[in-house]
Amino acid sequence: LVSAVGFASPEEVISAGDDHQLIRWNLNSSESQALPKMADGVFPTDMHWLPVTSGGGGGGGSKKVTGSEVFALGSTDGKLYIMSRAGRVEKVIDGHTGAVLSVRWSYDGSMLLSCGEDGAVKIWSRNGMLRSVLSQNAYPVYSGSWSANSDQVVYSLGKQLVLKSLQPNARPTAWKAHENLVLKVDWNPINNLIVSGAEDCRYKLWDSFGRCVYSSPPISDYPITSVSWSPDGELFLVGSFNSIRLCDRCGWSYSLEKLDCGSVFNVCWSSDSTQAVAAGGNGRVIFCQVVGRRLEWKNIEAVIESEKSISVRNVLDDAKDKLDFRDRIVKASLNWNHLVVCTASQCFVYGTRNWNTPTIFDLKGGCVTMIDMSEKQFLLVDQGSVHVYSYEGRLICSPRYQDMRADTLSPLTCSISPDTVVLADKSDEKAVYAFDTATGRLVGDGKPIMHKSEVAEVALDQSGPATDRKLAIIDRNRDLFITQVRTYGGQRRIVKIGTMVESMCWNSEANMLACLAGSKLLVYYYPAAALQDAALVRRTVFERDAGMEFGKSPQLIGFLGRSITVRKSDGTPVTMSISPYPCTLHSYTSVGKWREAIKLCHFVDDEMLWAVLAAMSIAKRDLDTAETAFAAIAEPDKVEYIQYIRSLPLKEACNAEMLLLSGNVQDAEGLLVQAGLLFRAVMMHLGLYSWERALNLAQKHRVHVDVVLAYRRQFLERVGRKETLPKFKQLSDEQVPSWEEIQKKVESEYKNERERPSGAGGAGTAARRPAK
Repeated sequence: LVSAVGFASPEEVISAGDDHQLIRWNLNSSESQALPKMADGVFPTDMHWLPVTSGGGGGGGSKKVTGSEVFALGSTDGKLYIMSRAGRVEKVIDGHTGAVLSVRWSYDGSMLLSCGEDGAVKIWSRNGMLRSVLSQNAYPVYSGSWSANSDQVVYSLGKQLVLKSLQPNARPTAWKAHENLVLKVDWNPINNLIVSGAEDCRYKLWDSFGRCVYSSPPISDYPITSVSWSPDGELFLVGSFNSIRLCDRCGWSYSLEKLDCGSVFNVCWSSDSTQAVAAGGNGRVIFCQVVGRRLEWKNIEAVIESEKSISVRNVLDDAKDKLDFRDRIVKASLNWNHLVVCTASQCFVYGTRNWNTPTIFDLKGGCVTMIDMSEKQFLLVDQGSVHVYSYEGRLICSPRYQDMRADTLSPLTCSISPDTVVLADKSDEKAVYAFDTATGRLVGDGKPIMHKSEVAEVALDQSGPATDRKLAIIDRNRDLFITQVRTYGGQRRIVKIGTMVESMCWNSEANMLACLAGSKLLVYYYPAAALQDAALVRRTVFERDAGMEFGKSPQLIGFLGRSITVRKSDGTPVTMSISPYPCTLHSYTSVGKWREAIKLCHFVDDEMLWAVLAAMSIAKRDLDTAETAFAAIAEPDKVEYIQYIRSLPLKEACNAEMLLLSGNVQDAEGLLVQAGLLFRAVMMHLGLYSWERALNLAQKHRVHVDVVLAYRRQFLERVGRKETLPKFKQLSDEQVPSWEEIQKKVESEYKNERERPSGAGGAGTAARRPAK
């Protein structure tokens, strides 16, 4: 029987069997070569190749990675063998009493995990020195796997799965996973999901908390003997007796291959996630190629038919083309009227209007693991770096940050827009790095976006100018947040707009955001409204009960125009449509056609559409439209406030009040201070009851401290409370003029402001004052 297999490189496989023989297989030439035979007492049980790393920071990727040179081999004699690519034994380690059942290198290559028949789970250094006995159990441990950061291990123990941290005093987390013995487990570093297979003929998916994400029915009459994730986290393989099943990351099955191979004892993927190799119980080695991937964009459909060809079809006129490549296809993406295809050595960029003359350039950084596209440029991620290219094949930038791990990036933790790239960090999962694609440098003040919880997904909107770019974040608690990407100084506002969100997707033509939350489909027609007014954004959300239509655990896979595509838990894609009017409204307001936007809202006569227009007009500072829209949704306080803003004599004051209406208190203060309107800035904070900020501002500029103290004392008298703020307690002995004198001073300051020259027109009136 063949007990262990592994990829030395995407073109080379090593297999080991109970005949003590190691064989090298060349996938390009279909040739095999026997390596030096192992000792008669060595019966291999498991094999794992040292992960290929390119040295951390992501550099320029000038050196092409060809594969690993070292692998670990477990044996029934209890020994671990560290071996070279040529089959030479570099080191022998006495690991366990009884057979070694599982060996796994950590993702950073610094540690080796071994599980044995003696129930021990051990951690070894790269040089073969014992670091720790992580666990000692009464039952054999058949399989184990590392977490993405190599700080946790999951292993099987009877019917249970056990999650154990490497920290000495950390308590393990154990749960019953199957009804019978768990034989295999694998933990993916990209999607952070665990797949397990057992003698109960089921495979299951778990998250890192031990919660079941998917449970298959009994898929055959035979135990599940092997499971393995693809490196990109999109697929996994399940091996059983005479069968191999290809499954999606959500759990549903793509295909089932019936083979004459006996039990599949081991399955391994290539680093580019396009090939796999399996070890058969009857001595056969099975080579697998992932084909049949289907890509769609508007009226164009592309299918990867074989490892070196793609068929393209225009569904409007049924025109067909076939694209052939010299090398094996590694990744392909169809979006924004372009098809990007990466082979093992080159990248091809096709325009959907001409399939005959692609743009071609060479790849220097090794195997491409991900492609992400925007309207003007696309992103390539390889094993060590990130690159942004134009559709003409020109390298624009290579964004990177300290200790970046490009091999852990996925479509969930990476996003590109026409001017920005965001990358979610794996070493600090609360940090999101945003880069300007024109320069490759961090945007804003040069610091990452810090979230209060671990970030699970990120997505950038695709429309509008760079200064208005918005970032949507789903954290580990599945809460949905939105924030402005480019902020300068002050504290960043990250506003929560949803809970229990399973997946999200931005619209390709307008800044609308769709998400699946619980059993509902939500479409935020203008999510940026959350940065202005939390109550207003709730009035701009379209909600539809999708539990019956989409079933359990659906996934959003596209939001194009007015069409939303959802994949059900069984893999079936379902398309639904939303109202065309919000998208039309976005197109009007993006070019300043406010009169047409108002006409559209009058024609549709929908309160939700009026609320969207109100939020848009506030963001664009169009007071006339905002007044009309707020009147239509019965917001008299907003209408009165807008009328007050229009009556202000100073342009700077008008702009500051508009910023305040948009929820940008810090920007409003900065504008007033820069314009020299210190008194109005202090009064603005008093009106917001921001007592400490008003006092800080007054003390910093040494003006109007008496006004702040007087308003604070008047407020306390009115509500019948004692002073509790420390800074105001320190000034409790300060002498303050009478309330009448303070009012005269306020009138005098406002009079001076009205007499101040300004370019803004409008009749002067007394400015709004804080509540007395």
